Amino acid sequence: MRPIRPLFAARRGSVRRTSSVLAFSAALALTATACGPGEDNADGKPTASATADGGSADGSGGGGGKIEIPDDIKDRLKEHGIDVDKWRNGEWKNWDKDKWLREAEDFVNPIIEDFWNPDRMRDADKRPDKPVDNDISGDQGKTDPTPAPVDAEEIATPYRDNSPATGKLVFETPEGSAQCSATVVKDPANPGKSNMVWTAGHCVHAGKEGGWYRNIAFVPSYNNEGKSAEQLEQEKPTREEIAPYGIWWSDWAKTSDEWIAQGAKTGGAGAPYDFAVMHMQPEKGGAKSLEETVGAALPVEFNAPAVPKIDAIKATGYPAAPPFDGQREFSCTDKPGRLSLTKTQPTMYRIGCTMTGGSSGGGWVAKGQDGKPALVSNTSIGPVTAGWLAGPRLGKEAKAIYDQVSQKFAG
Repeated sequence: MRPIRPLFAARRGSVRRTSSVLAFSAALALTATACGPGEDNADGKPTASATADGGSADGSGGGGGKIEIPDDIKDRLKEHGIDVDKWRNGEWKNWDKDKWLREAEDFVNPIIEDFWNPDRMRDADKRPDKPVDNDISGDQGKTDPTPAPVDAEEIATPYRDNSPATGKLVFETPEGSAQCSATVVKDPANPGKSNMVWTAGHCVHAGKEGGWYRNIAFVPSYNNEGKSAEQLEQEKPTREEIAPYGIWWSDWAKTSDEWIAQGAKTGGAGAPYDFAVMHMQPEKGGAKSLEETVGAALPVEFNAPAVPKIDAIKATGYPAAPPFDGQREFSCTDKPGRLSLTKTQPTMYRIGCTMTGGSSGGGWVAKGQDGKPALVSNTSIGPVTAGWLAGPRLGKEAKAIYDQVSQKFAG
């Protein structure tokens, strides 16, 4: 039995292994179908489209050389020997272990205006990661039979009307641009005005072999009209068409200590703790919160009912590995079963679903204890055959990081 892998959609590029990491959002933790490294800077050399400000190499185009870095983030960068001006001019692409921040308190993610242009957002999903075996079931007595595949169904457009809380998560990795999926969730400290987003741990942090990903941004209702990758490439839509609610950058993120210590590209022991919570801010500024802007946010249900008591779970995301293209939103609905990886770790939910990498981090929604829809998990792992997905049960560890992010921005 081979180890499982997180699903992760990135564009092809060179890979450098390091022992510590810095802030960028990682992709899906399924069977490595979620993200792909970028090709526009595969050789690691700065180009006009790959400068830190998103403009020309001399800083004259795109964002005009502008970068918004709050004083507290500047201080944290300086603590790690990172020069702000060099960061803006491309130093963010330095993944050396002394520049790749790993610890929970080290998260930094400065806004680089206009970095995420339509082409970069579209192309953050060129290839899936390495596949995993379909049969990863444990034999600990808490694993149900492998579910039958459930065909993913495309969400009706416009997404802003039919799935307003869902969006595409984009970020940079040592391998290039990558994507995951994410969901706007309620903030108990700021009712009706949440800036919090839920995703998978492997979409923000590389786990035991790395650290925080960089340039992490959330695009609610990405590609609102559901156009194909080919259409987007031919029509060259504006940023506003691709991102109807704007682009939101993470100014703080938390994932589980278990994921940081144990998480791996093969899923590993960290999979049952593969969740993350982010606080977001709009790239262009504004008075309205993310929840007010999109008009929706889901409550989070911790310690949801046991599997036999859940009639159905709906998983939603932007799958990127074939036959999908990473541009359109899909969902699967199925009665969950149980998946146990080891005796000592929590049992995961598992459903039949044909979504592939890129859907990692997408929200799993079920009927909450009050009878209303609530987020109960997120896509974490799955097989290359794309027949099923598994997600963590959200217990005390998940509630702890959720509460910490909420309380950090209370009021």
